[in-house]
Amino acid sequence: MNAHHPRGLTDRVVVVTGASRGIGREIAVRAAADGARVALLAKTDTPNPKIPGTLRETAELVTQAGGTALPVVCDVRDPDAVAAAVARVEQTFGRIDVVVNNAGALDLRRTPSLPPKVFRRLLAVNVEGPFALVQAALPLLRRSDNAHVVNVSPPLNLEPAWLGAHTAHTVGKYAESMLTLGWSAEFASIPIAVNSLWPATTVASTGMMVAMGEDTVRSQARDPRIMADAVVALVQRPAGECTGNFFTDEQILREEGVTDLSGYRLAARDEDLTPNFYLSTTPLPRV
Repeated sequence: MNAHHPRGLTDRVVVVTGASRGIGREIAVRAAADGARVALLAKTDTPNPKIPGTLRETAELVTQAGGTALPVVCDVRDPDAVAAAVARVEQTFGRIDVVVNNAGALDLRRTPSLPPKVFRRLLAVNVEGPFALVQAALPLLRRSDNAHVVNVSPPLNLEPAWLGAHTAHTVGKYAESMLTLGWSAEFASIPIAVNSLWPATTVASTGMMVAMGEDTVRSQARDPRIMADAVVALVQRPAGECTGNFFTDEQILREEGVTDLSGYRLAARDEDLTPNFYLSTTPLPRV
């Protein structure tokens, strides 16, 4: 693993939200393989019959990969729980170098059929959660010699078709992307790097598979490991020189010299990969 990234993440402390499954789990395990100590924040500690993955399982995988795991049950919608989780990370590891805001809520229903409480949840998970975590972690990030915040959120594509297709969901994800722009300016002098990372194609995340069905997603997707490899490469870049960007996983890996991405493909052929939401190259949704 480390041959790829000679700088490594040895002894770095990485906080990952939504770490019990999907992209979050892969990021945690990949960072561990590079030597990181990983704080795993997630809501799920007991198995859910409908959705695979628990914190304990991720913690075991992190340990097997050679990292140190601190699993913390935390609902990012609760700022007090977030502050308590950060206090536990400080108590255990004494520092935070990287925050990955990966926890996300997905609901693509249109305005007439979206219950108000679901809209609140979209904003709470996708915007308030990242804000609370970065606010709580800020004193520790300031002390890091290479602090990074990564928001799993899309580039701001103001094409009306993207906004109109699923307004509520888009507003939440775009607000998270505005946090990226705002924080990168606000924390530039420290420096704390703040970037957004978004999959270039559909990724077989647990949320997508629950929403669309596993076979449907896999037939058009890449493995979540592509996001994990991209995050680990990104957070090793010098914080003062790499901030305020909207990257795709593909772009980061190409910049790292990875030319063959076929190892990440779950779809049968490259042509079957579906470009992800919100990217300017993606065919616009019909509203």
